[in-house]
Amino acid sequence: MKFTQRAVIPVARGPLWDFLMDVPKVAKSLPGVETVTPIDGTTYQGTLKVRVGPISLNLQGKIIVEERDAVNCKASLRAEANDRMAAGAVKGKTTMELKEIGPHETELLVETDVNILGKIGEFGQPIIRKKADQMLQEFVNNIKKQLTQS
Repeated sequence: MKFTQRAVIPVARGPLWDFLMDVPKVAKSLPGVETVTPIDGTTYQGTLKVRVGPISLNLQGKIIVEERDAVNCKASLRAEANDRMAAGAVKGKTTMELKEIGPHETELLVETDVNILGKIGEFGQPIIRKKADQMLQEFVNNIKKQLTQS
């Protein structure tokens, strides 16, 4: 399943890039993230609790940063997580690009290609897509709050 999401964030591209490359810090902005622990410079272990329809998931897994291109403000990461209780798993790759709109405005483009296995995968794309869009909107709002506080 593929998702493309865009959001305009009222922050200059450089500071937004620095913030997004600090995985433990940015994870606090993602709804449902409970823990993020660095394993090494590119790999992190974490837990995410999220509700999709009637199912609550407690995903535990890893995020691996595969690319960090600071010059072009592009990054990609791979995530693999399992939920033992729901007998499900999520595996995906996400790419992110920042495009400067103005001195204090940046477009965030996120493209995700994800495989959802187990019970959660049975819900179908409309419910999962709606949840993904909702999570991105919350994520963007949280980034705005963190980066625009005086």
